[in-house]
Amino acid sequence: MNVIIAETDQQLEDGFHVRREVFIKEQHVPEEEEIDEYEEEATHFVLYDDQAQPVGAGRLRTISTDVGKIERICIMKQARDTGAGKLLMESIESFAHKVGVHKLKLNAQTHAEGFYERLGFKTVSERFFDAGIPHVTMVKTIES
Repeated sequence: MNVIIAETDQQLEDGFHVRREVFIKEQHVPEEEEIDEYEEEATHFVLYDDQAQPVGAGRLRTISTDVGKIERICIMKQARDTGAGKLLMESIESFAHKVGVHKLKLNAQTHAEGFYERLGFKTVSERFFDAGIPHVTMVKTIES
């Protein structure tokens, strides 16, 4: 598996394909909520499997000088429980560190809270709903 920063239109489309499959088709998130005004400013990541098929996606936005927000993390069904999510998150965190981000924030679906905890994130909010799905806000400090 390989994680890339999307730089071409095709790579961006690969990431959007994964997001449509997971969020819109599987989780029934309305497309108008899934695709938002932050697409242009975010750095997009795409995870490809060993056959060069896109199976994961996510994005990172810098929301203040040293704080980054990880968003839209998703893995296709066939790649779950393979280490794909961990690889994607580690790649995003590594990039964030390189660009001067020292604190990461994300809104996790509650079913994935344990996954993010294992990666060092801490829950800092009560449960709330986004697109009808329960979430919590989580944060992590990146060590220098």
